[in-house]
Amino acid sequence: MASAGKRRVLILVENLPSPFDRRVWQEATTLHANGYLVSIICPTGKGYESRYEQIDGIHIHRYSLPLEAEGAKGYLVEYSLALFHTFRLAWKVHFARGFDIIHACNPPDLLFLIGGFFKLLMGKKFLFDHHDINPELYEAKFGRRDFFYKLMVLFERWSFKTADVSIATNESYKKIAIERGGMPADKCYVVRSGPKLDRLRVLPPVTELKRGRRFLVGYVGVMGAQEGIDLLLQAAQYLIQTLGRTDVQFGLVGGGTSLEQMKQMAADMGIADYVTFTGRVPDQQLLEMLNTADVCVNPDVANDMNDKSTMNKIMEYMALGKPIVQFDLVEGKVSAQEASLYALKNDPVDMARKIVELLDDPARRERMGAYGRHRVVNELEWEYEAPKLLAAYERLYSADAPLPGAVSTLRKEGK
Repeated sequence: MASAGKRRVLILVENLPSPFDRRVWQEATTLHANGYLVSIICPTGKGYESRYEQIDGIHIHRYSLPLEAEGAKGYLVEYSLALFHTFRLAWKVHFARGFDIIHACNPPDLLFLIGGFFKLLMGKKFLFDHHDINPELYEAKFGRRDFFYKLMVLFERWSFKTADVSIATNESYKKIAIERGGMPADKCYVVRSGPKLDRLRVLPPVTELKRGRRFLVGYVGVMGAQEGIDLLLQAAQYLIQTLGRTDVQFGLVGGGTSLEQMKQMAADMGIADYVTFTGRVPDQQLLEMLNTADVCVNPDVANDMNDKSTMNKIMEYMALGKPIVQFDLVEGKVSAQEASLYALKNDPVDMARKIVELLDDPARRERMGAYGRHRVVNELEWEYEAPKLLAAYERLYSADAPLPGAVSTLRKEGK
């Protein structure tokens, strides 16, 4: 059992295992470093099959899920099983070491059911960590605003109504929390997903990854419907076959439901030899690919979801000093500023031309990469966001009804 006076938190996450989910892990380690007893409930995943393990003092409980859902019925099954296992394991954590706060990370926007149960019946506090705007995500995946879209809006609003405090990943998400979710502005904290430089290390390039070609264009992220990998492949085809740039290799790091489809698409386009798909790989291989890249790309489709979302990959590219090409999206510009060129929305031809523009201008690549790296080191690294996370927690502990085991001071985070 936890020692007397210990602050205790239970983090719930459904879409990725810990510690693979970088934002969740950074939050968990920050809380642990500041005196919190931290437990996490999450699904299993490749390389994270253990049902329970303790890493760096953090207790991780995992459950297995069926294959990643794609259709409405698949999501119903996935989320129903996730809620069942999360609720079951929450009781296990409650009896093993306890918790005062439930920190729920979406998607889905259904974890308020568990947070609300423990809040109503046991006096726990509920913090909603708003990772994705699910109504917009639904629209991006299925292209419609139907009954299920309206249901997503309702679940989102109930999540905010249940929350004592919420966390937004950027100002666009905070605006949604206040205007659509009805969250009081003073209870919504912006905590960006800043990278940690001890993980994103600058390494020597691995020339073999260029497959004998002069240049490498790098990408890291999910291979899903709204990530625009099809647009990136169209840009690659135009660059290689129309512009005649056979000196460029594309290295795509990441897994997802569309991976095999994208591999087949590259083959059908006749560019398979120019595109390396790694699938999901350990950090070392990811870092080798990105450090070798001359230019990094973010082909996220221009839609309401991506326009308002902060993409971790952008700041990871910047942390490694890489110039970027992406489509013209609001939050992408907020993050990258002068570290990126901005192609016309959803225009693979313009993206290809912007990539070539950078490949043929090494001095500009150097300036843009240095600008991005400086911005991360001095403004965007996780060390600047950690105090905001701790402030959100302090707000929970300073409420009218103090939590069990609350203490009055925060210890400064160890870097």
